[in-house]
Amino acid sequence: MKEWWVQVGLLGVPLLAVYLHIPPPQLSPALRSWKSSGSFFTYKDLNIFYRDSSGAVGSSDVVVLLHGFPTSSYDWSKIWEGLTQRFHRVIALDFLGFGFSDKPRPHGYSIFEQATIVEGLLRHLGLRHQRINLLSHDYGDTVAQELLHRSLPPLPPFFWSGSLPQLLLDLSKFPFFPQAGSTLGADSRLGSIHKDFSFSILQYINQRKKHRERWVGALMSTSVPLHLIYGPLDPVNPHPEFLQLYKKVLPTSTVSVLDDHIGHYPQLEDPTGFLNAYLNFINSF
Repeated sequence: MKEWWVQVGLLGVPLLAVYLHIPPPQLSPALRSWKSSGSFFTYKDLNIFYRDSSGAVGSSDVVVLLHGFPTSSYDWSKIWEGLTQRFHRVIALDFLGFGFSDKPRPHGYSIFEQATIVEGLLRHLGLRHQRINLLSHDYGDTVAQELLHRSLPPLPPFFWSGSLPQLLLDLSKFPFFPQAGSTLGADSRLGSIHKDFSFSILQYINQRKKHRERWVGALMSTSVPLHLIYGPLDPVNPHPEFLQLYKKVLPTSTVSVLDDHIGHYPQLEDPTGFLNAYLNFINSF
């Protein structure tokens, strides 16, 4: 009788081949609408998806939204309309390798490149030298920190949400993938990352460790206002240890703590509370 591992291998190879050739699921009506409301710009022959909505009349404020891993700009769908009532323009992109943006392979995905893509989008939209507000989450936090390090002029009020402790703490013992259950929903994940190259994108975790001083240092040394919106049930950022460390490292940052049942995706789990907390911060200037 053949060794068990040989039998498993003989069975696994064809199953893997089938899996890698399964076509992606059909887009839901909500995602089709999201895509049709957006556009693409070109970065080094790669197509990057973004949405740019005009909003409040009489306001010149612009907000740029940076999504997390492993999702897409659709993460902001539940607060999009609310943001357009406050900001003149609301802009979000799908990072390279995510959502509707191209997913080249092989490719050395990096936080540095994603930050350069954000800068490219701002140039494309004629906003490179305009005051902006950054609203970021999870993976997008690190991209925003790189932009902060580059001192993207002029310096804007900053807002943070998500997994900063991945930089402030070495939380390798905690699960990275969000465990928010039904709060995510299929639409927020659909088409986010290609199933056979997620490991390449996951290199950002190692990049966080390697460039910790650069990115945490940007937060500690900036004069830009910082704000954190926090869900106490976040399995990535455990309560109360995370808040204690965050306040110790960034004592000048303000913090909003949502209800006890809110976790890692507060903009999806509690869009009203999240939006109110953010607007209270923005309107304080």
